[in-house]
Amino acid sequence: MQHNLQHTISLLARTPATLDALLRDLPEEWTMRNEGGNTFNAFDVIGHLIQGERTDWMPRAKRILQFGESRAFDRFDRRAQERESQGKSLPQLLDEFARLRAENLVALRALNLTEQDLNRRGLHPELGTVTLSQLLATWAAHDLTHLHQISRIMAHQYREAVGPWTAYLGVMQCAGHSA
Repeated sequence: MQHNLQHTISLLARTPATLDALLRDLPEEWTMRNEGGNTFNAFDVIGHLIQGERTDWMPRAKRILQFGESRAFDRFDRRAQERESQGKSLPQLLDEFARLRAENLVALRALNLTEQDLNRRGLHPELGTVTLSQLLATWAAHDLTHLHQISRIMAHQYREAVGPWTAYLGVMQCAGHSA
C-alpha cells in the first residue's frame, strides 16, 4: 500500500481516543504490569508516545523541510518517559497525549504538504536517508505497534486464566516484535 497522507492523519487522530477508551479508569493491575525485565507497561507506552509527540515526529518533519539531508535528526530517547512521567497519573498522561497529538495534527495540516514535499529527504542518525513520506507513514505504524503492544501486555495478564483456550488466542502466542 502506498502512503496516503489523509489516511495517515485519519489514523493518527484516532489513537488518543482509542487509548483513552481502552485504559482510562482501569485498575493498575492492567496498566502497570509489563512483560518482564526492562519492558514497557501501558503507562510507559503512553509516556513514550508523549515523548514522540514532543521530540520526534513533527520536529523531524520540520527538519526535513528546512534542512533536507544536510542536518541529521536529533536522537530519540526511547526511555525519556521514565523521567518525564514521574509523579503523573495515567489520566494525566492520556490527556497530555491527546492535547499534544491534536496540536501536532493542526501543525501537520498547516504545512499543506505537496507530493514534492513528501518526497523530500532527511537524515536519520541510524537509518540514513529517509523521506518525509516514510517518516509520516512510520508515525502511523508506530501508533499501531504500541496499540498492539498494549493489547498483548494486557492479554498476557490472563494467559493462565484462559487455560486451554490459549491455543486459539493469537495474542497469547505473540512474544513481541521490538528489539
